[in-house]
Amino acid sequence: MNVKMKKIYLLLLLGIVVVTSSSFLMKPVMKAAPRMHEEVPASIADTFPVPSASVKRLYYLQRTHNTNTIVYALNYNADSTINEKDPIHVYWIRYADKGETKELSYIQKNYAYGVNCVSMDKDKQMYKVTYVSYKKRDIYLVRSKTGHAYNACLNINNKMAYLNRIFLKIDGGSFWLPHITYVEVTGKDIASGKPVSERIIP
Repeated sequence: MNVKMKKIYLLLLLGIVVVTSSSFLMKPVMKAAPRMHEEVPASIADTFPVPSASVKRLYYLQRTHNTNTIVYALNYNADSTINEKDPIHVYWIRYADKGETKELSYIQKNYAYGVNCVSMDKDKQMYKVTYVSYKKRDIYLVRSKTGHAYNACLNINNKMAYLNRIFLKIDGGSFWLPHITYVEVTGKDIASGKPVSERIIP
């Protein structure tokens, strides 16, 4: 093999080594690169089931414990007028138990998830709704301008809104003293119709 052929051989060999080394180095980088098409939910609450819409349902409450959901619905009389003494019916949809509905227990109703409703204006039929376990922010049950429909209204991010969902992020604790990281409330701005949300640190 003459000198010229040796140079060509060495150049080819060097090229193979460079290409092989580059491919070897690129593989770990490509594996470590993030998969850009995957979407991360904006909130853990968005991964939970949504109860079926109905004319009675006002809003619902969920917690990180499980998918079981507490529904707050209008309590109508037989003539379709609201029950003034007890305007809100609170019950479970137990998604973890085949989706059956169940009433709250005495302890759940009186010490955790139940609400107290006080009439504020009998003519307009407006009620102030306060949780038995949290009294720092009131909800208002307001009759709509037409029919017997009502809305649950709450101040969300300094905007009066129709309340849709309450979500409790719970990290440990006990039933009587749960460690609540935050309370997330979502709804629809009454003025603009746009979605609004707020995380409240209890």
